[in-house]
Amino acid sequence: MSGSGTDEARTGDGAPAGGPRRRRVLPGLGIALLILAVPVGGTVWLFQDELFHPFGDSRACEGSEVPLSDVVGAADAAIPEDATDIHYVTRNGSAQVTFVSRRMPDFLHRTGLVPYGTSVFASRYRSKYGLGDGETELPADLCGSGVHGPVLTYDGSSVSVMVERSPFNEESFRRPARALVTYRTP
Repeated sequence: MSGSGTDEARTGDGAPAGGPRRRRVLPGLGIALLILAVPVGGTVWLFQDELFHPFGDSRACEGSEVPLSDVVGAADAAIPEDATDIHYVTRNGSAQVTFVSRRMPDFLHRTGLVPYGTSVFASRYRSKYGLGDGETELPADLCGSGVHGPVLTYDGSSVSVMVERSPFNEESFRRPARALVTYRTP
């Protein structure tokens, strides 16, 4: 027995028996943490749109204050069912939305900007906008793609629409056409 007064186990060279074991546990813990970090990082990457966009909506642009449904529902002018590439920003009770659709005439009728049974190209319901061929416009803070000229505009009390017109025919929209819609709550 040694005269140190402790009952601690020792190796043949007099070092405590737990020393080398501790040195093996720390790298093992590091490897285990690394193995756990990979699936957690992958999950964050997979769901980054839902995690980092306002309201978990990948269509919402930075700075949006409320979900799109809160503004569009109040304006009673839902975007077309076939709409794709949708992006929006909401602030101060209004929303600016950009989307692509093949159903623009129907959308303009449903919003009340053009009466049913009337051509959407009738000059009293629309106006030309100074956006030339190939030029693009996207309001500040709205993400996604902007509309490309030439465009036609339609204005109402609660909704305004800017739609891409065909560069070859003044009596047709692009197929599909991108629209830039501004919703205002009354």
